[in-house]
Amino acid sequence: RQLSDKFFCVYLDATYIPLRRDTYQREAVYVAIGIKPNGHKEIIDYRIAPVENIEIWGEMISNFKERGLEQVELFLSDGFVGIKDMLKQYYPKSKFQRCLVHVMR
Repeated sequence: RQLSDKFFCVYLDATYIPLRRDTYQREAVYVAIGIKPNGHKEIIDYRIAPVENIEIWGEMISNFKERGLEQVELFLSDGFVGIKDMLKQYYPKSKFQRCLVHVMR
């Protein structure tokens, strides 16, 4: 679906949950949650993959642009290696902040 052209904040994180496919293994579920300027929250995108990696984050962020998201004021993430630089490629004016919960861990 098309996205709003602007989000105040986009929160990016992945968590591992057990999935039963051919075997019973934990896989990464990537989630992107957007907060609009009026405070409304929505799930922008999600993906499931065996492990967390920068290529999948890149696919998701690229997909945001294709679906109409032009401006994000702030990205919040766990500080996954390379994510900050990758976000700057697509949204150079956006700020980046590491999630406080992840910092405290």
